[in-house]
Amino acid sequence: MKAVRFHRYGDIDVLGVEDVEPRPLGPRDVLVRVRAAGINPGEAKIRTGALHERFPATFPSGQGSDLAGTVAATGAAVTGWAPGDPVLGWSWERSSHAEYVVVPHDQLVRKPDGIPWTAAGALYVAGSTAWAAVTAVDARAGETVVVSGATGGVGTIAVQLLRLRRAHVVAIASPRHRDWLESQGATLVHYGSGVTERLRRAIEDDGAGTAHAFLDFHGGDYPRIALSLGVPPRRVNTLDYGVAAALGARAQDSAEGTSRAVLTELAELTAAGRIEVPISRTHPLGEVRAAFTHLEHDHPLGKVVLLPPNAVPHSIEKNGA
Repeated sequence: MKAVRFHRYGDIDVLGVEDVEPRPLGPRDVLVRVRAAGINPGEAKIRTGALHERFPATFPSGQGSDLAGTVAATGAAVTGWAPGDPVLGWSWERSSHAEYVVVPHDQLVRKPDGIPWTAAGALYVAGSTAWAAVTAVDARAGETVVVSGATGGVGTIAVQLLRLRRAHVVAIASPRHRDWLESQGATLVHYGSGVTERLRRAIEDDGAGTAHAFLDFHGGDYPRIALSLGVPPRRVNTLDYGVAAALGARAQDSAEGTSRAVLTELAELTAAGRIEVPISRTHPLGEVRAAFTHLEHDHPLGKVVLLPPNAVPHSIEKNGA
């Protein structure tokens, strides 16, 4: 099969697509023919070596956690899946950016008919991270919640989960994405110099007078800005683990949001149209470098998705067909 590989830490040019064998199918494993697999900023950081202390790579390294596809084969002890079943799920072996992937049977859920393949294949990392962050700060109806990185893959889902909780979102993002944010009932505050004062004005104009919680999906100074706005540390969640420890903030991520129950709930919300997974762009598997160039340099709205051969292009995909 074709699969993404890199043999050393480095920039986008270390990525390639190679012929490899799937790992052997264990008794409780499922072989999935991948129809769509989202890419994520964390994968770029692993590739560069920026996360070596926390998530070291073993070379040659595969890549990818998100996946959606159809069951191709099952291990001898698997009873819940059969060939042809439509599924979405996750790999913890950095292996989903490929034509086929082997995963344990309990890392899959059934794909609802109403969710497109691209959305299903982009849901796990962003959805589980967003779910964990929103849960960590216990966002409630009527509260004002600030979200940095609000139009990335995680941020777009978090904004919608907050809307479902009837919280009001003040979103730090690019003005390019104003229309999408306003369609979700969020107030846009553009990032950059002076963002703290713009946040104060937006919160005052909102009538709340205070920010009750803060979700940081960008890093940098945002957790400290949250505290300067009067948000209690226990209601600040950031993906910067070191800063969280230093400030006494929360650092819930996909690890805390990973479960079949959570992924099933997110898939059902998506299929019902209660949340969407914005897809900025899709690329064939062989264009993995172009996909990561777009993700890392263009600040896209939502997700970027790889489509292995024989997958359905986003432009013609209808109702999960």
